Amino acid sequence: MTSYIFVLMVGLVAGAISGVIGTGSSIMLLPVLVFTFGPKQAVPIMAVAAVMANLARVMAWWKLVDWRAFAAYSITGVPAAAIGARTLLALPAHLIDICLGIFFIIMVPTRHWLMARNFRIKLWQLSIIGGIIGFLTGVVLSTGPLSVPAFTSYGLVKGAFLSTEAASSLVLYVAKVITFREFGAMPLEIFVKGLLVGASLMAGTFVGKIVVLKLSNQAFQHILDGLLLCSGLSLLWAAFS
Repeated sequence: MTSYIFVLMVGLVAGAISGVIGTGSSIMLLPVLVFTFGPKQAVPIMAVAAVMANLARVMAWWKLVDWRAFAAYSITGVPAAAIGARTLLALPAHLIDICLGIFFIIMVPTRHWLMARNFRIKLWQLSIIGGIIGFLTGVVLSTGPLSVPAFTSYGLVKGAFLSTEAASSLVLYVAKVITFREFGAMPLEIFVKGLLVGASLMAGTFVGKIVVLKLSNQAFQHILDGLLLCSGLSLLWAAFS
């Protein structure tokens, strides 16, 4: 029971952070789920929770969704996410920890490399990126550090960015959950755990909306980098300990 309470508390904080910066819930919560439930259960649990978290962000900023960007990103991202999820199920648990940890750490310099070049993309390029990120979402679960620069490079900011990124991520995670279910990796027990964790993320997301306009860009970068680095190191520690 103590473990569940701790997970839900972390979920509330993670939901608030993701509600402010558009990502971070999976980065922050996944190491806690891995420690509590193991990597094989943590990934499908987080997939269900991510569906609920993104749904909350869409609900909070519904009127600002850029539906053209959503369609371009999702049309390639959804099938790619299903393929990535199937790939994930074939990987050993130990390797999942290592891949997740390395991925999170690599995203720190990658994000800054993209921002330093003031990278800008068009609608058709967003569709190609959606397929790439969709597959990675199926494999590594959290690709917010990649989708954030993708949508901001398209020109979306604040509420439009938060809502469109969330709507696109929502359909990717739905595809992932369905794939898990089809291949027997989503029994009722794991689905219920995902719903509980997702409820805490949803609550945190609406708290995050209150402060979204007060957070500076510099603070956003520091928070995201810190989350990536700490989560990546903790997963690598779990894999090699």
